Amino acid sequence: MTISFLEREATLEDLLEFDGRAELINGEIVPMSGTGHGPVKASMRIGGSLDAWQRTQGRGYGYGEGACFLIHTPRQQVLSPDAAWWVGTPDPHAPVISGAPTFVAEVRSTTDYGPSAERTMARKRALWFAAGVQVLWDVDVLRRQIVRIFHADSPEAPVVRTRGEIADAEPAVPGWRFPVDDLFL
Repeated sequence: MTISFLEREATLEDLLEFDGRAELINGEIVPMSGTGHGPVKASMRIGGSLDAWQRTQGRGYGYGEGACFLIHTPRQQVLSPDAAWWVGTPDPHAPVISGAPTFVAEVRSTTDYGPSAERTMARKRALWFAAGVQVLWDVDVLRRQIVRIFHADSPEAPVVRTRGEIADAEPAVPGWRFPVDDLFL
């Protein structure tokens, strides 16, 4: 099934029937392309660090690439970040996680550059913040090798962290720290 065959607003059920990775954004199924070594490894490292934090702190859940979150902004959306921290009670039988995470990391792939990509990423950041995300990382391991940290209370003024620095997700993931250099091991 592809979005072009739908003559109505797509639903969660349509997304679940879609063959491949995709998100449900503003009533449309948006396919997600695969990515290469650097972005995948960075996503895994962030998600793994969050999972380790979960096991030591127990105040939430760390997720890596592939987790899908059902949010309302006010429309129903299903977004899949590259890594996330979620506080709630999971339903092990639900096909998606209900509610917004407090923190998300979006790792840029080769197609996430240029004016059109920047507009798309800004719209997605706005959706995340409207849903209740407190902190969002825009991770660039391919070109600038930086982490731009956006906060819901100042979404137009990111804090930039580079190699040799430590990034955090305060207040979304209290106490968790991540060395930017770990994105490149």
